[in-house]
Amino acid sequence: MRNTEMAKLGGLVGDWATTISDAFFLEPPGTEVPGTTRIEWLGESLLVARSEFGGRQARSEMVLVLGRSDANDRFVALYQDDRGVCREFAMTFDGEHWTMTREDPDFHQRFIANVGKDRILGRWEASEDAGKSWRKDFDLTYERA
Repeated sequence: MRNTEMAKLGGLVGDWATTISDAFFLEPPGTEVPGTTRIEWLGESLLVARSEFGGRQARSEMVLVLGRSDANDRFVALYQDDRGVCREFAMTFDGEHWTMTREDPDFHQRFIANVGKDRILGRWEASEDAGKSWRKDFDLTYERA
C-alpha cells in the first residue's frame, strides 16, 4: 500500500531532460551541461531519482532516494554521487515548491525549486558561514521528456 504522504510526490515520477546552467565552477560563463533524470518508485514508500550529466567540462552521476519519517512527520532525502559523496537532506514538498536542506559541519547546502507539471526550475546553493550568506552553485532545470 502506497504511503499517503509519499503519494504526493507521484507527479515527479517519469523521465526528465535535465540541464545544469549558471554554475560557478564551469567555464566559460554560460556553459550548460545536458543530462537525464529518471524518477521512479522504489517499493511503495520511496522514490529514487537517478541523474546523469555529461559534457566536455563536466560529467557526473548522482542518485537521490526520497523517503519519509512518518514518526517525525517529515520527508528526507539521501544523496550520493560518483565522487563517493553521501549526504542527508531534510526535505519539504507541497506540490509547487520543493526544498532540500542540510546544515552539516563542513558547510550548509540547499536546493530550492518551483515545480510544475512538466517543468521544475531549481537551484543549488551553499553556505560556508553556517547559513549567514549563500552562493549559488548552479541552476538545475528539469523538463519532462
